[in-house]
Amino acid sequence: MIARPPLPRPLAALPLMLALLLSLLLGLPLGAPVGLPVDPAPAHGATVNRADQSAAGVLLPPPDAAWDYQIGGARPVPDPAQVVVRDRRDPAAGAYPVCYVNGFQTQPDERAFWARRPALVLRDGRGRPVLDSAWGEQLLDLRTPAKRQRLARVVDRWLGRCAQDGFVGAEIDNLDSWTRSRGLVQRRHATAYARLLTAAAHRHGLAVAQKNASALLQQRLGFDFAVVEECARWEECRRFADAFGGRVFVVEYRASDWQRACHQVGDRVAVLLRDRDVTPSGPYRTC
Repeated sequence: MIARPPLPRPLAALPLMLALLLSLLLGLPLGAPVGLPVDPAPAHGATVNRADQSAAGVLLPPPDAAWDYQIGGARPVPDPAQVVVRDRRDPAAGAYPVCYVNGFQTQPDERAFWARRPALVLRDGRGRPVLDSAWGEQLLDLRTPAKRQRLARVVDRWLGRCAQDGFVGAEIDNLDSWTRSRGLVQRRHATAYARLLTAAAHRHGLAVAQKNASALLQQRLGFDFAVVEECARWEECRRFADAFGGRVFVVEYRASDWQRACHQVGDRVAVLLRDRDVTPSGPYRTC
């Protein structure tokens, strides 16, 4: 190897001077590697690596992590659980907290709220609210862009409060409400509205979960992970695992379905057995 003579001191400093000048011109912090993106600040003070962030820059839940579903009432987070889902009015701490928001239907205890917004509730030909009879919830009217925008503003406020209260993710429930609408709401209305809600969640720094609705797995709606009920019962577990990898959180309400889900996807995703009303005193079993 032929030794190269040292550069004159002014020339030796030239690359550093050019890098500093380029940093100033591009608005990069001094000392940042030129040409590389600067990592965004971790959400809620968490230390994360790139694998834990989505394309939207939000903090994702840990894959294949034990979890607890507490939307029927809060209780202490079980020791193995790294992820917990709670109602938006009941913040959690000590785990990756996911904020439950009923974005497509009304909560039974919020009838007065929606009574002041009657035009946003889906109604049949006689003007009566269309109900999800299993839960006594009224469906929201997603059929026009104007109504979707008004509804999205309501949910946006809820999501903003979730972020303020320390939630890191959001589960927006009843994405599949169009299937219970008696043909009044179409799939395209639901997907257009879903895109508004996922964008709102991301604006508030929240990762957002697709809830059920396997028919929409091929759509690009902006969801980052999934919360799925009874996928073993309906033979959908593998479809969600294929779509979201390890970031699928399954809850089964029957022991036989829980055992089947554990057998089918328990080595890939988190599977939980709870009671249907997810009460604080209800069962908690993981694979």
